[in-house]
Amino acid sequence: MPVNANHLPGTAAPPPGLVVIGHYDEGPGYAINRPRGARSWLFTWTTGGRGRLRQGDAEAGTRAGDLVVLAPGVGHQYGVEPGAPGWRFWWAHCQARPSWTPWLRPYGTGDGLYAVTPTPAALHGRVEAAFRRMLADARWTGTEAPPAAAPDDDRVAVAHGTAARELALTALEEVVLLTAAGARPAPPAAGVDTRVRRAEALIAADPAAPHNVRSLAASVSLSPSRFAHLFTEQLGQSPMRALREARLRHAARLLEGSDLPVERVAAVSGFVSPFHFNRVFRARYGVPPGAYRASGSMVGE
Repeated sequence: MPVNANHLPGTAAPPPGLVVIGHYDEGPGYAINRPRGARSWLFTWTTGGRGRLRQGDAEAGTRAGDLVVLAPGVGHQYGVEPGAPGWRFWWAHCQARPSWTPWLRPYGTGDGLYAVTPTPAALHGRVEAAFRRMLADARWTGTEAPPAAAPDDDRVAVAHGTAARELALTALEEVVLLTAAGARPAPPAAGVDTRVRRAEALIAADPAAPHNVRSLAASVSLSPSRFAHLFTEQLGQSPMRALREARLRHAARLLEGSDLPVERVAAVSGFVSPFHFNRVFRARYGVPPGAYRASGSMVGE
């Protein structure tokens, strides 16, 4: 690919502490080459045309509704897909929050390239709105009301201030969560009763909620005894065992991606007793919560 160094994404990437956001509409021949990669993460969201990104030995084509993410430190190239009339895309350079890693991991193709695709069309408007909000919020100084929108001709903004950076990262986190959750929904288990599936989805959506057999059964219009029997028979574990596993996974993600105290992690994951939480967490992951966080472990599939 030829190199075009006249655009900010193709020059030396910004320091990791900055958040830089842009929106480009490029024609044939547009290409960027960074043999040493970047010091920050690069997020791209395609709104039209076709692009192609390479990082190390990994490669991904991108069309409207695709999020492609490049981790720092690996040589990469990207540009308009050969033969395509152009490529319209949003991009953001920043230091990714650790909590995003579990969401991106299923889409890794190697060498730090993550291709999150396909995102349902129903989510495209909200994702693009989040990028537009990033572009506007990047200019906020924190001393007046945040701008309602960026100027129409605004293509690039740098979030220098702490408030602007945090707002921009929060919007980008929304993008990651929406696309990662929407692109690859878990396939339903063959032969599982739809009522069991709904109860399983309720647990997964909010494991910290005060679920119990009676409340879950009521939500799917079954008696508690019938629900417990059907759930256990079809999924191989009781509803309360499934709930405990979901809460443990939730807690592990919080330990990976936040600095909340262990006692707080226990509480917001649905565990009333920190002692009980420590005991069941160690039984599940082989180490107590504090050691799990210190080791940088990631939740297993």
